[in-house]
Amino acid sequence: MIPRLFTAVLFSLPALLPAEDPSGAAVWAGIPRSLQTFVDHGDIAGAVTLVIHEDRAIVQTVGLADLESRRPMREDALFAIASMTKPITATAVLKLQGEGKLSVLDPVAKYLPAFANVTVKEGDSTRPPKRPLTILDLMTHTAGLAQPPRRQASDGDPKPWPTLEETTAYLAQQPLAFEPGSKWQYSSGMTVCGRLIEVVSGQSYDAYLDEQLFRPLGMTDTTFYPDASQRLRLATLYKPSGKGEDPSVPLVATPHIYLGSSPGIKLPPNPSGGLFTTAHDLGRFYRMILRGGELDGVRILPEAAVRQMTTVQSGEVVTGFTPGNGWGLGWCVVRQPQGVSAMLSPGTFGHGGAWGTQAWLDPRRKAAFVLLIQRLGLPNSDGSDMRAAFQQAAVKALPVP
Repeated sequence: MIPRLFTAVLFSLPALLPAEDPSGAAVWAGIPRSLQTFVDHGDIAGAVTLVIHEDRAIVQTVGLADLESRRPMREDALFAIASMTKPITATAVLKLQGEGKLSVLDPVAKYLPAFANVTVKEGDSTRPPKRPLTILDLMTHTAGLAQPPRRQASDGDPKPWPTLEETTAYLAQQPLAFEPGSKWQYSSGMTVCGRLIEVVSGQSYDAYLDEQLFRPLGMTDTTFYPDASQRLRLATLYKPSGKGEDPSVPLVATPHIYLGSSPGIKLPPNPSGGLFTTAHDLGRFYRMILRGGELDGVRILPEAAVRQMTTVQSGEVVTGFTPGNGWGLGWCVVRQPQGVSAMLSPGTFGHGGAWGTQAWLDPRRKAAFVLLIQRLGLPNSDGSDMRAAFQQAAVKALPVP
């Protein structure tokens, strides 16, 4: 059994938030308790949680970062956040819009000419779409894009991934599943946005994020390429044990797919899911969003851009991943709280990741709730009992709005 290890750290670092000593320690202790059950059952090795409320933030840890070495989970553990990368990519797009370099209502083909001849599936044939595919379609998952090309075979190590330019060219050649804007289907629209950022800014996608977002916000541990020292803080990714494996060992370590075999190897960055980061850095980013695009005197986005991103832009189409949601620009938006989102306010927005990570930002409460774990194959990930338990405990720890 994994030992009951948990710690709480109230951030008082100038780099994150000004803070006061929390009152009601027993209430805050409910957050790690809500996750200890899942550690004890072997569902996860450990977790880091972050709760932001106004100008304070508390980070808590539970369990282990690595089962084999018995390395305790630390508040500065590094996590692969998978699709939680998407809102960060969306922020870069909205920054370019705020600078007058593009509009999300523009046709994608204005910047990526390969999309000028995109088609729509119709039975066994294809036809031109009734209207151009827009950047907004990409950001709301209403584009109908095909799946991107998979990892390419190679004799080298690691096997190369297609570049952003190659991936975008491939997607432009595939027919759309439906008319742009008519349905919702989770896709790699944000990957195309990553290439769009390169074309419009004249910089590589990862360099633009580093220069325009991460460095200004003090997000020093946010990267597509963890260095050797950061890898020492990386939480191990686990999957459930399968057939032929020791049934007494519920979790088996598995490689992070976006890491090369050594710190010197750089795979192409994935704008839809390739970032590594910490609770501290996510706290910086989410607080900037909650403050309308500004943090510590540094303005990243106009307030109007934040409102546009974080309110429903997908119209009346039925969206995922759980009932009652709409879609903003890179964010899932809670229209009608229910099920796993029942404890959240209408208008809450956020995003999860394939390895169990999740963040919700609740403007009504002036709060953010962030769960960081590393677990493949989590049953009903977006509606999981684990996420619901954490969110319920986190909301309970805050004053009634």
